[in-house]
Amino acid sequence: MFRILFLTPEIPGNTGNAIRLAAITGSELHLVEPLGFDFSDAKLRRAGLDYHDLAVVTVHTSLEAAWTALAPERVFAFTSDGEASYTDIAYQPGDVLMFGRESDGLPEDVKADPHITARVRLPMLPALRSLNLANAASIAVFEAWRQNGFAGAQIQA
Repeated sequence: MFRILFLTPEIPGNTGNAIRLAAITGSELHLVEPLGFDFSDAKLRRAGLDYHDLAVVTVHTSLEAAWTALAPERVFAFTSDGEASYTDIAYQPGDVLMFGRESDGLPEDVKADPHITARVRLPMLPALRSLNLANAASIAVFEAWRQNGFAGAQIQA
């Protein structure tokens, strides 16, 4: 389905929530080291609960290693200075939805990486710094999934 990429995440609870997000949407979660925690962290386990075994989670030693493994056709870098709104993108299965660290987002050199298809923003009120990482990823993944008819979801009448 979709591939979520967290570049050097720092807060275990956000990654735990992203593990749950990946499991319930059929997405993959890709993490680029260094991580600000280890997988035995209680906050990560608590946030991911029993979803860790149901999610596809891959840890990459570097961004270059992630690019090699993912071989992405399209990468959307979510950033507060994005040119396109997240609703303006026509998402396709296999797209990479990339997010930066909680403390400072995506570095300028990463936003300029030739793998990046577009820089994308989520709307926010002016003068506010950012949305929580796990929440931002959830908004983006659900929009991409919605556009693709919630493929694979159990639809209830």
